[in-house]
Amino acid sequence: MKALYVRLLRALRGVLRTTGLLRLLDRWAARSRTGLWVRSWLSIYDLDELVRHDVPWWTFDAADRVEAFLRARPGARALEWGSGASTVWLAARCAEVVSIEHDVDWAASMRPVLPTNAELRVVPPGDARTRLTREVVASAKPGFADLDFADYVAEVDRVPGVFDLVVVDGRAREACLERAVGRVAPGGLVVVDNVDRARYRDAIARVEARLGGRARVTWTRGRTPTLPYPTRTALLEPSP
Repeated sequence: MKALYVRLLRALRGVLRTTGLLRLLDRWAARSRTGLWVRSWLSIYDLDELVRHDVPWWTFDAADRVEAFLRARPGARALEWGSGASTVWLAARCAEVVSIEHDVDWAASMRPVLPTNAELRVVPPGDARTRLTREVVASAKPGFADLDFADYVAEVDRVPGVFDLVVVDGRAREACLERAVGRVAPGGLVVVDNVDRARYRDAIARVEARLGGRARVTWTRGRTPTLPYPTRTALLEPSP
């Protein structure tokens, strides 16, 4: 169903381009948030177009809050699990971005658009069926049951220092979130996307409980690039 939806939108984009109507949509997008939202529907899973739109794939509300946060922290360092248009968006607003990606093919498509201040670390998952000496870190995403994301999650330990912003938007997000909290600079921020899913909200609740109330969570819900329906992105501010 998802593949059919994407094909239909790509076909519609082609028709609009041929008729000249896509140019009108682009003009609307340049001057209006609503126009940008509608135009982005035609850009779903199109990395080049999303980079051109200059949007991360979070709620617009979350993106606005993160942009204001980064504006107040010049020279910010950002880390993300899960690369994409957000990597380029962050690189335009941070001094340094480190992105950890599990998908080798997707990483290859990312490299041509990466700015010089963005580093892409590719850590493919292992085979969970062959892990005998340590605990497997699984992803609940359908089709990923036999994969182990332990190395992917732990790659952050190979990156020195702390980060002003950590984005959890890849695989095994529950485990990544647990790791993220310990790597955030004082006053820093953690972005957790797609918290429509109960397992991600539960993971945030566990972090809140572990921190003993020393965390503030902002739940955003609303318009999101490429999607004609609202989604949710959470912003977690751990206190020292």
